[in-house]
Amino acid sequence: MEQNRFDVMVVHSGEDALTAIEAFEPDLVLLDVMLPAVDGFQVCQSIRGNPLRKSLKIVFLSAMTRDLDIAKGNTLGADAYITKPFSNAEVVRQVKDLLSG
Repeated sequence: MEQNRFDVMVVHSGEDALTAIEAFEPDLVLLDVMLPAVDGFQVCQSIRGNPLRKSLKIVFLSAMTRDLDIAKGNTLGADAYITKPFSNAEVVRQVKDLLSG
């Protein structure tokens, strides 16, 4: 992402993600479902429950490939759900598309 001139902040838990989102105010979040303590679904739900974050784009990058998991991510308000394995080019393309639209 940095090679494509995006500002990047990395965190390793759902709780840290929610704190970083408040401090950093990103335009887009790349989110894994499997995070310690507060999982990615809960982070997504929290973001979507905050009217101030209505325009924040959320992209799940996950090894959870079941239709049920993908549907849950989409139902909670994700803008995209990309399953592993994925190419970096695919992620960059999706991010650019979401941020330009």
